[in-house]
Amino acid sequence: MGTDTEKASLILSLRQQGIVDLRVLGALESIPRERFVPPALAHKAFEDTALPIAGGQTISQPFIVAYMTQALDVGPRHKVLEIGTGSGYQAGVLARLCRRVYTVERRRALLRQAERLLTEIHIHNVVTRLGDGTKGWPEQAPFDRIMVTAAAPKVPQALIDQLAEGGIMVLPVGPQHGDQEIWRVRREGAEALYEKLLPVRFVPLVEGILRDD
Repeated sequence: MGTDTEKASLILSLRQQGIVDLRVLGALESIPRERFVPPALAHKAFEDTALPIAGGQTISQPFIVAYMTQALDVGPRHKVLEIGTGSGYQAGVLARLCRRVYTVERRRALLRQAERLLTEIHIHNVVTRLGDGTKGWPEQAPFDRIMVTAAAPKVPQALIDQLAEGGIMVLPVGPQHGDQEIWRVRREGAEALYEKLLPVRFVPLVEGILRDD
């Protein structure tokens, strides 16, 4: 089956699963997922499944990418923070939808690979940082939207503090070996409002930086 046919089949499947935001579907359709997975797994790039990447990490299944992106409700003028660059695929999807993405990754090797891939597909509104994602990117705060692509045992207060008034954060919450759920957090004044959305399974959000992995 050709890549175009596979991609069209995936987009149809996402629509059938409740992804109705046409901007989100268009963003996923425009990003060549096969470039962000190991070459040996390129033939599986348009299957709706998570795939392993370097460093014991994963690239999320397309439905989860689409679901979290749709829940984030990204606008074209938004400034977005992503925690956990990973392969760079989610950053690429977000970049199609907003003014600028600031993305933080703790593994140097993954970050460099993601930077290269995003440049190769001509995405130039992503700013990267090697850093501890649990601390966010305070120098660039506040952010209209924050997406976290690794599971935190609880919502990091540092990230709530970096949300703009009325801002939204979407993240998986739960223990590494227990039940996890996608939460949507809205900042309303001094309060944070929490909404649980969907059971999931993500790699854990880990403190610190790995410079030479």
